Parts: sequence; C-alpha cells; structure tokens
Amino acid sequence: MLIVPIDFSGGQSVPASPATLDAVAELYVKLVLAIGQHDAAYVDAYYGPPQWQVDARQQPKDLAALRREVDAALASLALQRPAGPDDALRALCLEKQLRSMQARLEMLAGAVLGFDEETVRLYDAVAPHHPRAHYAALVAEIERLLPGPGPVSARVQAFRARFAIPPDRLRAVMEAAIRAGRERTLEYIALPPGEDFALEFVTDKPWSGYNWYKGDFQSLIQINVDLPIYMDRAVDLGCHEGYPGHHVYNVLLEQDLVRGKGWIEYCAYPLFSPQSLIAEGTANYGIELSFTDDERLAFEQQVLYPLAGLDAALAPLYAQLNRLLARLSYADNDAAMLYLNGTMTREETIAWLIEVRLYPAEKAAQRLQFYEAMRGYVINYNLGQDMARDYVERQATDPDPARAKAQRWAAFRELMASPRPPSALR
Repeated sequence: MLIVPIDFSGGQSVPASPATLDAVAELYVKLVLAIGQHDAAYVDAYYGPPQWQVDARQQPKDLAALRREVDAALASLALQRPAGPDDALRALCLEKQLRSMQARLEMLAGAVLGFDEETVRLYDAVAPHHPRAHYAALVAEIERLLPGPGPVSARVQAFRARFAIPPDRLRAVMEAAIRAGRERTLEYIALPPGEDFALEFVTDKPWSGYNWYKGDFQSLIQINVDLPIYMDRAVDLGCHEGYPGHHVYNVLLEQDLVRGKGWIEYCAYPLFSPQSLIAEGTANYGIELSFTDDERLAFEQQVLYPLAGLDAALAPLYAQLNRLLARLSYADNDAAMLYLNGTMTREETIAWLIEVRLYPAEKAAQRLQFYEAMRGYVINYNLGQDMARDYVERQATDPDPARAKAQRWAAFRELMASPRPPSALR
C-alpha cells in the first residue's frame, strides 16, 4: 500500500491526552489499525503516519484491551463541547464509528448478532424486508418481458448471455466506461491535479469489483473476471468503483477533510462501519446521477457495444430487463438475512437466489461466499443508494431542470465530503 505522510497538525504534535476532538480522532485511527490486526478485512484504506501502522503490527493488543480503549474514547468524546455545527457533525460521526467498533469487537470475540441488530450497530441502518410474494410479483413482470418455456431464471440467463463482453475486449470497454463517468463527474466536481487510478483484472474473489484507495489521490480498481462481465456492468462498475463513486469519494475525503481540515480520522477507513453505507450508497447512486436511462442506453449503443463487438439491436430490451432486475435487489438482503439468521440452509439460499433474485447458479454460489465473508454489509448497496438518492433529491428544489441537476451534484458532493452518519440522512 502506498503510504503518503501528511502533516495533520500544522507542524504541531497532536495532544497525547484525549482532551480535544483531534486527540480522540488520533486514538480512533490507532484503534482502527489495531483492530485490523485481528480482522484482515477491517482496514479498507489507510494513508496516515506510517509509524502508526508499524506500531499496530509490532504492539498488538487483545480484544478485551481494545474494547476498553474504545469505551475510553467514547467517554472522552462525551466530554467534548463542539465549537459549532461542523465540529458537532464531526463528533457525531466519530461516536457512530466508535460504537460500530464495539459491535465489531463483540463479533470478533464470538458474539453472533441477529441480521438487523448487526446492521444497525455496524452501519447505523436497518433495511426493509419483504415476503417472497413481493418478489414473485416482480418476477412475473420479467416473465412477461421474456416469454417462453422453462424457468424464468433460465430465460433471463439465456438472454443475458448475448451481452457478455468478450475477455479480449473487456479492458477497452471498462476504460471507456470509466472515462465517460469521469467526464460527467468533472462537469460538476473539481478534482485535484494528478488524481488517477490503475485498472486490474483479478480472479478468486467474492466480489465483482473493488476500489483500493492508496492515498495521494490514487486508487487501484480491480474487476473480478471469475464470471462473465455483461454489458450493463461496464457502466455500473466504472461509475461505482471510479467516477463519481469510490475513487471520487476517497479523493474528496483526503482533499477536504484530511488535508483541508486536518481531520485525521478520515485517513483510515474501517470497512465494517457506518462510513460504508455512505460510500456504497453514493457509489451506486452516482451511476444514475451520471446517466439518465436514455443517456446510458445511447452511450452503450454508440460506444460500448461497438467496442465489445456486440450487436446493439436488442440493447433497449436488455436495458428494460435490467431495470426490472434492479427492483429485485432487496431479495439479496433478504436472502442474506434468512441465511445468516439460520432460517434457510445453504441449498435453500442458493435456490432463493436463482428463483427469486434470478441469479445464475454460479453467481448464486459466489453471492453466498459474499454473505459468509461480509454478512450484513450487503444492505449498504441498495439501502445506501436509496438513502443517498432521497437525501440528494430533497436538495434539488429548483424548477429549472439544468439548475436542479446542478443542485443534485452539489448535494452529492457535500454528502461524500462532509461528516454525516446514515441515520442523519433521514
């Protein structure tokens, strides 16, 4: 990992005693790194002082000691008297992040939390749940769109197979999709000089794409090619992992908060925390913010389909199918809940994902791996997207479409680059 030393305190040492928000923030960062010694997936990004990372490795602490330190940090935070609204929001986010640490430490010590308890304690949110009949009505709509013999899931997969991007065309397609997202983002969000990313294709992962933020405005974007990458995923992954999604999110945090305000807590990103609902939610909402349905279809037909060497004649029908499939997204959350709570067996969960979520068998198996590795994290994508959309749309009050669009982008930027826990989006 690239470590970029940053002077957080204008050349002055941060107080050792947690008597200020800055001191609590420093303790928080060190706790993130210490928990990372027990949980390899916990530290998603870090670009703070290298010595803190060295200390965490060389001076490991047991879970009980870490829990005591988290409790002490929360007690110190409760004594703070924020100077204004900005500091109040900062303190609120620190509190939510520290409380999520308590829950993660309990889980690492062996506690088994119910699905909804886990998500509210780790991510500050609970997703809505729906009965199978709710999804059956949506599956019936898809069945009408793709009539014919055999199970609906098989029909969906047979149709989607026509839109798999050939492996030798994948880099060109992904680079074009990321470039288009970047161009749209730069119309509304200024990014620092030199920001950039590297693109890699990987295998043997439980996820389809990942952004590893390295600091100094640089990202590594990885795309998992274990399974076919379909045409719709190019824009999805390009926007979500790159622009205006995770890459932009992390760049703005580093630029505005870490460097701009010296808020050191944002140099560390703990994955299992409320910050992830904001990160995943804005990354998913950024797709629809960047492209209307019509704009996306035109871009795919005119640019991506030719690059992939695919026939664009069925692109409108494929786009319609994908809009319907997106409405099944909460079936993913319910599958995870039922499986992790022990209500459904492994075999029943895979059947649910195939028959209700309409995944192919191999995707269903990969999704089960994701549930086992990430548990309640699944809610951050769709619930996070809905919460981000609702928050942003409330800020777009101008009757003029162009000005309302600018308001959406401004609210989107503010949401990504200001301290705001999920429960404050309501």
